[in-house]
Amino acid sequence: MKPLPSLARAKWLREPGLQRIFSIIAAGGGEARVAGGAVRNALLKVPVADVDVATTLPPTRVKDVCEAAAMKVVPTGIKHGTVTVVVNHNPYEVTTLRHDAETDGRRARVAFHDDWERDSARRDFTMNALYCDGRGQIYDFVGGYGDLLKGKVVFVGAPQKRIAEDYLRILRFFRFHARFGRNAPDKAGLAACKRLRKGLDGLSAERIRQEMVKLIVAPGAVATLQIMASAGILAHVIPYREQWRVISRLPPDPILRLYALAKEPQTLKDRLRLSNHDAARIDHIAGFRPSPDLRAREQRRVLYELGAQAWRDRVLMAWAHAKAPLDDAAWKRLLRLPKRWPIPNFPVTGKDLLAAGQPHGPGIGETLRRLEDWWMAADFKTTKQDLMKRIAP
Repeated sequence: MKPLPSLARAKWLREPGLQRIFSIIAAGGGEARVAGGAVRNALLKVPVADVDVATTLPPTRVKDVCEAAAMKVVPTGIKHGTVTVVVNHNPYEVTTLRHDAETDGRRARVAFHDDWERDSARRDFTMNALYCDGRGQIYDFVGGYGDLLKGKVVFVGAPQKRIAEDYLRILRFFRFHARFGRNAPDKAGLAACKRLRKGLDGLSAERIRQEMVKLIVAPGAVATLQIMASAGILAHVIPYREQWRVISRLPPDPILRLYALAKEPQTLKDRLRLSNHDAARIDHIAGFRPSPDLRAREQRRVLYELGAQAWRDRVLMAWAHAKAPLDDAAWKRLLRLPKRWPIPNFPVTGKDLLAAGQPHGPGIGETLRRLEDWWMAADFKTTKQDLMKRIAP
């Protein structure tokens, strides 16, 4: 077995706020270790974003000792053992070691304990069951370090049991494989996901969205989605189109890639509970797609009518469907048009028309639309003064 390295020199681990949490919990009679993603990422030498702390102290005790040390504590999930401790404006989730006393595959009732090995046995994947203490020592009870080096996403214990505890772990299995996996997925894990795939039907749209937006932008997203499709799993997540080439040619933007994947993109808002902003992007991707064949003034008119975001989305989608290579100079220039030509503002307003003697009423809007058409037809070069001359007396 490969010896475990040390994270003693990791900059994020030596943060004074995090070290203070270690010290305060130790002074309160407990032990704290960093758990999961931060340890995994540090060992892979990829950026560490969120640092989650596990502890042997009960959540109420964590709250008491941290508040006694003048730290802000937010009981974000105290029922499930989690409080958020804020140190120097940095939030750290601190969670008590626990196991699921009851679960129905979506919700669980937990019980707390102080056994690190028992805590690791209830985690989803071996690579997420790694711990690190304040000195940088790694603890691995389930062989996660070896699986991490192999690029193998492996369930802790029996895959079916882990999935039955929370069916979202099916999507997490594929999301982590798309992010960290090498070669084929773990056979036992894939087989269990395939057998229990109907459990995905009972998950909330919000939870599915959270996993899918991460999965679909991961480095191995396309190959992983193809595996999910062939295993009959993807159909339980979203009615899809097999546009694998198109998705692979799109940048790692979840909205663009979900649009390309979905059989009926307009249903994504309700199916995945998208925000209004993301749903509007979906709506605006549909329609005429610009290409380098457009004349320059036509490009400017389309950009003006679409806006910069919709222009970029439609150009990227059209480019992904085209035969042109991804380093094509003409498509790159088309994509950069909003930077080369900032969208101008139409110079005439309703107030201008009223000041010129136009009466209140629907005629104001009609006149503005007519003037704007003239302005666009003149390639946006007609001045406000010349536009106002076109107003009928």
